[in-house]
Amino acid sequence: MTTMKKKTTQFDKFTKKKSNAAIKEQFRQEKRKLKKEREEYFDKKRNESKFGSLQQTALSPRAQPRGSIQHPASSIVTPSAAEGQQRAPSNQLMPLNKFIAHAGICGRREAAELVKKGIVKVNGETISEPGHKVSSRDEIRVNGKKVFLAKNLVYILLNKPKDYITTTDDPQGRKTVLDIIGRATPERVYPVGRLDRNTSGVLLLTNDGELAQKLTHPSHEIKKVYAVTLNKPLERKDFDKILKGVVLEDGLASVDVLAYADIKDKTQLGVEIHSGRNRIVRRIFESLGYDVKNLDRVIFAGLTKKNIERGKWRFLSEKEVRDLKHFGKGR
Repeated sequence: MTTMKKKTTQFDKFTKKKSNAAIKEQFRQEKRKLKKEREEYFDKKRNESKFGSLQQTALSPRAQPRGSIQHPASSIVTPSAAEGQQRAPSNQLMPLNKFIAHAGICGRREAAELVKKGIVKVNGETISEPGHKVSSRDEIRVNGKKVFLAKNLVYILLNKPKDYITTTDDPQGRKTVLDIIGRATPERVYPVGRLDRNTSGVLLLTNDGELAQKLTHPSHEIKKVYAVTLNKPLERKDFDKILKGVVLEDGLASVDVLAYADIKDKTQLGVEIHSGRNRIVRRIFESLGYDVKNLDRVIFAGLTKKNIERGKWRFLSEKEVRDLKHFGKGR
């Protein structure tokens, strides 16, 4: 008797799940390993006097804030991290919006908008041209507050829960993603891209304006993968329409890959997309009469939420940062 081999798809990860016991045991083993690596790392740091007692205090395990998960030494962005993760103030001339982005205020495009609004001053003079050349010797003030180039670049990966907004502050007093990471770093970080309030999943926060610009610019076509739950099964005709592209109020919208996560439950889907347009995944399904009950981003620029519980975060490893910096079109 012959058996037919089950066809697999790239969205099998949505349906093939380990048992809870296996997941917990794997997590315990990894936690023990990370704890050992962490202890070895801090033992080494205590013997290196060049970093000084202040930095040893900052790197102490007791400094680990609530809301984070334990992470190995290689995941901590410190002044001795790999090349490219530390940027000392430079006297080299650069565009004003780039300076603001590297100061960790916001991304480069957002910085350009701040300049155009007339709230940025250089040496006491209001500048409205984002390309105006400045250096670290200049006094740069944004909305009256002096800003400096970020010395230490920080990269935080968050598994965002629902009911948090992706912004640095909110006039309405709603919870933001910065409330989750708390005092994770003295550097001012901001979200790369956006997830709407009711969308959960992978979110990167950093003060690296150059990387943020790369990961959000449409020309780089950074891939994202979402797990989608609809209010009713997706019909085949609508499945085909989405693959061909649907017309929304701001133009044609298409996905790169669409698949049923569970062939027996056609309300569960996996979507791969590179567009960064606002609420694009939700709007695609809503245009065809479906309500998105749950939307979870499981992959962003190759980063996943593996081993990060909902509402928790960790620092990226040096390897992950290097990979991000080389992440290009179509990946």
